[in-house]
Amino acid sequence: MVTTVGATLAALPPGCSRLVRLMQRVNFGRIEFTVRAGQPDFTKPVRTVRTVKPAGDRNGARREARSADFELRKEVIAMLDQVAQAPDEAQVTVKIEHGLPVLIEIEQEHTA
Repeated sequence: MVTTVGATLAALPPGCSRLVRLMQRVNFGRIEFTVRAGQPDFTKPVRTVRTVKPAGDRNGARREARSADFELRKEVIAMLDQVAQAPDEAQVTVKIEHGLPVLIEIEQEHTA
C-alpha cells in the first residue's frame, strides 16, 4: 500500500514509477499490463492505446513527464493500491485522462 501523505514519484518502487511515467506520456487513452508481486510487470508486454482528438490541444505528454519528481495525486495512489492488491498474473487495464487514472479494470482467472 502506498502512503497518502507526501507520496512522491521518487518514493515509488521501480515498476510503479515506470507506470506513472507512462501514464504521463500517454495523457489520454489506456494502458494494459500484467501484475507481478504487486507491481506492473514490465518484463511482459505492456500495451498502450493513446486517444487523440484531431482538434485537441492536449494530445501530447503532460508537463509532469519532464519533472524529476512530483507529489502523487490521490487518483494515482488509489490505482497503485489496487494494483498492489491484485494477484500475480492479473491483467490490468487503466483508462487515463489528463495523465490520471479514471477507471481501473482488474481481470483475473478463477478456478472452480
